[in-house]
Amino acid sequence: MKRICVFTGSSPGAGSEYAAAARNLAKELVTRNLELVYGGARVGLMGTLADSVLELGGGVIGVIPEALSSREVAHSGLSDLRVMNSMHERKAEMADLASGFIALPGGVGTLEEIFEVFTWAQLGIHAKPCGLLNISGYFNSLLEFLEHSVRERFLKPSHQKLLLVEETAGELLDAFSEYSPIQIDKWIDREK
Repeated sequence: MKRICVFTGSSPGAGSEYAAAARNLAKELVTRNLELVYGGARVGLMGTLADSVLELGGGVIGVIPEALSSREVAHSGLSDLRVMNSMHERKAEMADLASGFIALPGGVGTLEEIFEVFTWAQLGIHAKPCGLLNISGYFNSLLEFLEHSVRERFLKPSHQKLLLVEETAGELLDAFSEYSPIQIDKWIDREK
């Protein structure tokens, strides 16, 4: 692995534990010589994460759409800031650059981004690890929903396991280093 793409909020969240988790993830990335790929903003958890990686001497690639960059939320102190024409181009660039994907707490944008790459893993479009850094149980309700999807036969248990979940950055990155993708037919009841 060379680079990890992290999806997270442009808000700091309600509790200080989220910023602490972003700083801890930054430390783990730099310690493991992994560059950060992220959404390119200077605000919220995104900014905290990027600033922390930079302070520790790590590399950061920010990828931001022109619409957001022009609103002056782009981080001007990055190793590499790429301004894209659209959100679609932004996500494609981030996916191409990354060796794996992590979601820290965030809103619907964070969820949409991690679920897109999770879906691509399920479909066999890529074989990169995807994971949730479940800080203070932030993703617990989402994980319960995925269990519900399995019970209702809309998601295979083996595909659910493609989304790695840990409570600390070290544990999640350890799981990434041991990750072995599976190739399973996506459809549960295709013959019906």
